[in-house]
Amino acid sequence: MSNIFSNKFIADEKNLALLKATMWGPNGIRQAEELASHFTITKNMRILDLGCGMGLSALYLVQAHGAEVFATDLFADPTENHQRFQSLGIADKIVPMLIDATQPLPFAKGYFDVIFSVGAYNMFGDNEEMLPKLISYVKKGGYIAVAFPGLKYEFGDNVPPEMQPFWDVSDVARCVRGIEWWKDLFNKAEGIEIINISEMACHDIAWEEYLASLDPQKGEKFALDAEYVDKWTLDMKAAEDGKYFNTIQLIAKVI
Repeated sequence: MSNIFSNKFIADEKNLALLKATMWGPNGIRQAEELASHFTITKNMRILDLGCGMGLSALYLVQAHGAEVFATDLFADPTENHQRFQSLGIADKIVPMLIDATQPLPFAKGYFDVIFSVGAYNMFGDNEEMLPKLISYVKKGGYIAVAFPGLKYEFGDNVPPEMQPFWDVSDVARCVRGIEWWKDLFNKAEGIEIINISEMACHDIAWEEYLASLDPQKGEKFALDAEYVDKWTLDMKAAEDGKYFNTIQLIAKVI
């Protein structure tokens, strides 16, 4: 696993402050770097970054590879993201957009070289329709690369007692699934060659860096809903204690 960009990025105090202020989950820059290590990204590529949050994955794709990125999210303010990209000197390479991935996308079929997603795909891709839909927007020979929170094994009806209070909340049980469950889902899609489906090596350090940015006394880190308050996240991770969570990556080539 390569950490060259990530380590260099956080070695700068200004960058580290930016990272701590903008993480919406386990360090998206580390996840993006590991995800991108499975195929080649060049400056001539056009990439759709789905669920970009506050833009860390887009930042990586531009600064590390020089790619052109459409940074889209349903909850992040595209104006705020644009201003952030401007302050970093990369706004000319990124188009920030407000997009719901579950709706028809406003792009031509075959428009992108890569569809990329860090920390979000499980929220909208837990069905047989999403992956084929996304494939249609990628040119042949291009890639779909996604990373998202998962489980080392599927709980089913046997949710561990320490995790039951968290599994009763909103969509957690629906969108945090076992890696074998995701493998079965991905393998149903036609028109792709699976390059990799595995647990990410950066899982532990990406979580450590995120948890270190949280303040359990200040309430919400970002404004989505009550599930995302800092204390809830800290309590859930403490209950899990490294036994159940992983980060799942899927890289597929469109054929």
